[in-house]
Amino acid sequence: MIAIRAAKVATVAAIALFASLVAFGNLTDYDTNLAFVRHVLSMDTIFASSAIKYRAITDPTLQRAVYALIIATEAATAVLCWIGAGVLARRLRADAAAFNRAKSLAVVGLTLGFLLWHVGFMSIGGEWFGMWESQRWNGVPSAFRFLMTSIAVLIFVAIPDQELERGGA
Repeated sequence: MIAIRAAKVATVAAIALFASLVAFGNLTDYDTNLAFVRHVLSMDTIFASSAIKYRAITDPTLQRAVYALIIATEAATAVLCWIGAGVLARRLRADAAAFNRAKSLAVVGLTLGFLLWHVGFMSIGGEWFGMWESQRWNGVPSAFRFLMTSIAVLIFVAIPDQELERGGA
């Protein structure tokens, strides 16, 4: 059905919009969001008795580099998803094989977003740097929402499309 294809385009565009807003927010409110990254990496607000504090990164240059990588990944996710949604939209009424082939950039963008929020925030930030231990700088719940949305859209988009029914309904 064309409605399923249109829903795939819309959900990819929704992730693109979200990633765009996150990257824009990180650029326009740079210092506030850099403070978040600095606290997570320096591990200065985790449990005082935590035995993992040796993992802390306190060098401001490295902290800025990590933050730059986060912003670049958010921006790349946004760009790939915007382009992917556009490519899919242009092939909305194409045959199934063409529509399925057009999913590549959307899939890459959605995967990149998933990896950012799962690997970057949940695994590295949450577990390696103990972000979950911080009362103030715990981004694990938000990252979980973002990665679940990304993976849900990725699964939806990846489901192979069939030929359109006569009439395009």
